[in-house]
Amino acid sequence: MIRLLLVDDQELVRAGLRLIFSAEEHLEIVGEAANGRAGVEAARMLRPDVVLMDVRMPVLDGIEATRELVGGATDEDGPRVLALTTFEDDEALWGILDAGAAGFVLKDAPADDLVSAVGITARGGVWLDPRVADRVMGTLRRRPGATDPARSVEPLSDRELEVLRLVASGANNAEIAEGLFLAERTVKGHISAIFLKLGVRDRAAAIIHAYDAGIVAPRS
Repeated sequence: MIRLLLVDDQELVRAGLRLIFSAEEHLEIVGEAANGRAGVEAARMLRPDVVLMDVRMPVLDGIEATRELVGGATDEDGPRVLALTTFEDDEALWGILDAGAAGFVLKDAPADDLVSAVGITARGGVWLDPRVADRVMGTLRRRPGATDPARSVEPLSDRELEVLRLVASGANNAEIAEGLFLAERTVKGHISAIFLKLGVRDRAAAIIHAYDAGIVAPRS
């Protein structure tokens, strides 16, 4: 059972999400919040597996709320944050990924995509909505100090490339270990090396850089 917390300042949006997720036997909505501050407090009290977090909210926006929840946690600690936003919000999408979110899904995504995104996120994977992934990478390139990842990162080994491609597919450490016939601790070591070589701190940022370098392709 995946424990889900909904954080969005629009009651109509939360009602729609509630309707979608309540139909799924493996999902339980443990709470709702109408702003980022309330969302942080609810997440710390209710301890959900996934927080579906709107980016633009009053009191405390989704970026700062995500930073409070995820900041200082390891890649597998605490709740996983999945950003919920609109098609036009490229800068905010990169901001919430930089704050530690495990990915993003658009508010107008089909119900099946929303359910899949939550499931993959809960298992330790990453979901990047393919409709805006390219635009987020363009935002990354325009940021001050940005460089071309294809030229600037330390080359990954063949095994690290295999691991990164599985990470990009949404696989968690246990699934990668099973698929590659490795110990889970070995997978963790490879992922740490990938983060170091790419100069990133989490799966979402690693996948963004990998897409930009042509190592993997966004799901279509």
